[in-house]
Amino acid sequence: MHVACMAIFSLPENAPPNFLRDLVRDWRECTHFKAPFNYRYRSLPLPSWQTLSDDQIDLDYHFRHSALPQPGGERELGVLVSRLHSHKMDRKRPLWECHIIEGLDNNRFALYAKVHHSQIDGVGGVRLMQRMLSKAVDGITDPPWAVGMGDDKKAEEQKANPAAPRAKSDIGFFSALGKALAAYGRVRLSMLRRRFTGKHAPERAMPFNAPKTIFNRSVHAPRRFATQQYEFERIRGIAKAAGVTTNDIFLAISSAALRRYLIENNSLPKKDLSVAVPVSIRPADDLAVGNAISFILANLYTSEADPLVRLNAIHQSMNAAKAPLQKLPKASMNTYTALFMGPYLVRTILGFGAAFKPMYNLAISNVPGPPETLYLRGAPLQEIYPVSLLFSGQALNITLVSYDGKLNLGFTGCRDSLPHMQRIAVYTGEALDELEDAVKRSSKKAS
Repeated sequence: MHVACMAIFSLPENAPPNFLRDLVRDWRECTHFKAPFNYRYRSLPLPSWQTLSDDQIDLDYHFRHSALPQPGGERELGVLVSRLHSHKMDRKRPLWECHIIEGLDNNRFALYAKVHHSQIDGVGGVRLMQRMLSKAVDGITDPPWAVGMGDDKKAEEQKANPAAPRAKSDIGFFSALGKALAAYGRVRLSMLRRRFTGKHAPERAMPFNAPKTIFNRSVHAPRRFATQQYEFERIRGIAKAAGVTTNDIFLAISSAALRRYLIENNSLPKKDLSVAVPVSIRPADDLAVGNAISFILANLYTSEADPLVRLNAIHQSMNAAKAPLQKLPKASMNTYTALFMGPYLVRTILGFGAAFKPMYNLAISNVPGPPETLYLRGAPLQEIYPVSLLFSGQALNITLVSYDGKLNLGFTGCRDSLPHMQRIAVYTGEALDELEDAVKRSSKKAS
């Protein structure tokens, strides 16, 4: 249940040979820990977070320095990150690790940092990265555990009472609860109508209506990790020409890659795959520890061979999925999410995620990142990739993080369930070329 980021930096121009050695030495001297890096999980008498003092945390365990074997390319880095991400976290210690990885070709090095998902979500992780790095080449940068997730006092208050409603009054809380129950009731009513009458909007993805695929097998510890990178302007141009969103393009090329992968493995179901798309509900000024996300479900139309037809259908399905959440006030989001995802989460906690029909086939996330170049002691951040978590019965996750005009895709999969998973990453590039050509041909015909 941990998530991570893999950030790739270029060494500064005229960097001394001991640049990384000095960086590691200085970070090891930073022995003050902020939330959530000083939290340890305590199961008894009730599940809670215990705050440790600085001298109770073994920094040498959490912060590690590694080197890649020659030739030190993306393949060697991917193998190492896959292995690091396969290891479970020790619950007797704070649930995080940070690795400086040298030996990457072309004068580069990498930072791999992982943390339990209960403490930091995707948007929170990006904000931590922005606070940790500098917009200036000569800016001061501290290690992530010395930066933490914002205001320590607010973090302690949230840790002491994580279930406290955000509403300002009891009246506001009950109003938000009522609206969340009403929204959830409409979803359940739609499910019942579909089950007993077959009448429902065809573009609307329904929970537990997804086909069982090779992506919904049992998940084991070993992981595979793959990456892809695309120019944001290219994606934006295709989206504008097609009259859809950039996220629709991202879902469409993912759908095409999944379709091709399933066909090659003789596993493409007749029914379309469905996807869970996390939606951040974290306010812009919220730096608290924990998660602030909800979910929507959409159809991927993997049965459709035509890329343009598939794209437009995904666009309609996403619009239908967003409608219930757009009507909800932010104070109702957490309650609605708990009701909507509750049955699936209970099943997952009990370890039965792969035993029954999936609520959806996989999760695909889009996390907005920093628009400008960031630096670590003068070393420019070149690429940042998300390394996500897998739930029981969910053997694949695709997450995108935007950064400095680039879209960086991370593919995290179960090594035992998905043979040659890296091909899915490659196929998204070919799907993008195909979709771009189809949109251009369509635009010429329209003109």
